Amino acid sequence: MSRVLYRLGGSAARRPWRMIILWVVALAAFLGAAGTLGGALHDDYTLKGSGSQEATDLLRERFPALAETGARIVVRKDGLDPAELRTIAADVRGLEHVSAVDEPVIGRDGRTALITVRYDVPVTDLDVKKAMKGLRESSALPGAQVEFGGQLPENSSAPGGAAEAVGIIAALVILLLAFGSVVAAGLPLAVALTGLGVGMSGVTLLAAVTDVSTVTPTIAVMVGLGVGIDYALFVLTRHREGLAEGLEPWEAAARANATAGRSVVFAGVTVLIALSGLALSGLPVFITMGFATGIVVFATMMSAITLLPALLGLSGRRVLRRRERRGAAVAPESRWVGAWAARVGARPLPWLLASLLVMLALAAPALGMRTWPNDASSEPSSNTVRKAYDLVAEGFGPGANGPLLVAVDLRRTPDPTAVLSALARIDGVETVSPPLVSPQGDAAVITVIPEFGPQDERSGRLIRDVRAVVRPQGAEVTGLTAVYHDLGEIILDRMWMVVLAVVGTSFFLLLLVFRSLVIPAKAALMNLLSIAAAYGFVTAVFQWGWGAGPLGLPHSVPVSSYVLPLMFTMLFGVSMDYEVFLLSRVREDYERSGDPRGSVVTGLASTGRIISSAALIMVAVFGGFALDTSVVIKQMGVGLAVAVALDATLVRLVLVPASMALLGRWNWWLPGPLARLLPRAAAQEGAGPVKEPVPVP
Repeated sequence: MSRVLYRLGGSAARRPWRMIILWVVALAAFLGAAGTLGGALHDDYTLKGSGSQEATDLLRERFPALAETGARIVVRKDGLDPAELRTIAADVRGLEHVSAVDEPVIGRDGRTALITVRYDVPVTDLDVKKAMKGLRESSALPGAQVEFGGQLPENSSAPGGAAEAVGIIAALVILLLAFGSVVAAGLPLAVALTGLGVGMSGVTLLAAVTDVSTVTPTIAVMVGLGVGIDYALFVLTRHREGLAEGLEPWEAAARANATAGRSVVFAGVTVLIALSGLALSGLPVFITMGFATGIVVFATMMSAITLLPALLGLSGRRVLRRRERRGAAVAPESRWVGAWAARVGARPLPWLLASLLVMLALAAPALGMRTWPNDASSEPSSNTVRKAYDLVAEGFGPGANGPLLVAVDLRRTPDPTAVLSALARIDGVETVSPPLVSPQGDAAVITVIPEFGPQDERSGRLIRDVRAVVRPQGAEVTGLTAVYHDLGEIILDRMWMVVLAVVGTSFFLLLLVFRSLVIPAKAALMNLLSIAAAYGFVTAVFQWGWGAGPLGLPHSVPVSSYVLPLMFTMLFGVSMDYEVFLLSRVREDYERSGDPRGSVVTGLASTGRIISSAALIMVAVFGGFALDTSVVIKQMGVGLAVAVALDATLVRLVLVPASMALLGRWNWWLPGPLARLLPRAAAQEGAGPVKEPVPVP
């Protein structure tokens, strides 16, 4: 691989415009194809095998008017006039795809009215903006506060762009401080954004052939921007070291591509392997999210090993500081990091125990984590769905925001009276409505209003109790609260499969790269520890409410069910990036010196500055997404930023040198029979690409 990357980097650097034009053409082609052939984002909420899906399928077959998406018009006005409410309902009935509008209901406060609107297609098949415009125009009432809730308005918000802008600006500032050159600071951003443009165009093309979730582009940009800048940063740093040694720019770019570029390839493959673990989640939304994010990661990886060498060749020595161009030394090593590693290695056991104690303390809150998909109560108080939620809770009770729909198969249970009486006796049920019977008389729907809101801890138990009562009667439970419950159950049930697949494949890749059984096992354990600490931090910030106010949330919220698998796969891949970059240098020095402790000091000194800069950029990029309006994205951004920060400090600066100092030569242990079976696929970053220079065409 080194020889191929050397030739590729050298050719691009000596004839930069050829590669630059190739990327410009590719970017234009992908953008054009995405604009003409790309598909629209489309959420797939299908939960195969779940009770809520069985109920939804029954209603779609026999009672379609109640099977699909809905919206709620909430009207607050002193002196409500029922005639005005009926006029609103009549106007809404004439809107496109509206299958039914329930009779307006006035709450117990006498000032709040609720009009439920039902559509004949899923929310993913609606033109949400057009549908919301129709609702607003039809429900305008002078002197009244009108808000909108339900699945339709909850899917109408679009991501902004503030998070991406914050991350890019922060990355530029960090790069300027790190390199002292505008050219050097701009190149990683230019390369990452180019790869991001191609990758996101690929996501749009993917949406033309399969369902791609509306939140997927934000996740893909978050990960792609972070790793794209980091990959370019590693190659750029190695190139600057080559220039400082007196190499010609094209030769420095070629060697940087053969060394750091090789580590980029292995790191990128690790991220792709981790993302592929989402395919085992069993949820279509996660499967396509993994594929889409993988497309972006692959594009940014390719831009780092092809476009960047061309830009480095074109930039010449302008990537150096002015004083470095005049002959000042370029210090690739960080002396304080080397001194710190030596200090930790001198007394490894106390440092190891102390750092483990800190990480376990951070992870402890995760033991009490409660997961639940986010609903309207988690939205900012300025959002109409949050206002509608509060008005409904005040006027009708908190349970009215999370009704359960019991779908009864009247072919099996001709008389649902027994179901009604049994439901009314369940603890936690406030009211049970009379059944609505389908036009053909073969299905019915009973609405159950709980005594508490959907995010209440008792919701899961209530759903299980209701199902225990109605399933023997040929009925099943659906509704958004039941769907959320089933979603969380599916995620938790399959989480172990995702973990085993990601850890197992990453272990095997590191086994190939470093030819050691101990290194992959230690890397997996440390990554799991970082992820556990991130889970604990997110639990404290969001579920305990320690950071709810500063993050723009109205109150504490459970950890989103989506966050568990997404954070795990992305963090495991990103953490392995730093593992590959660091241990590549450690392995190189160990093979040269045979000193297990000294090689750790040298490796950390060589990579400490670049890993710290890369991690700081990643933290800035991920932290910027805490500004996103979506609670899922907020939790992802905070969790990823904290995990990367811990990985670059406690893990890389304490746990790694302490554990490797304790293990000594055992770090590189590999049984002889296994060593003979394994192919050589080393990723040592610092090793020269070849013994003799290879001519570049």
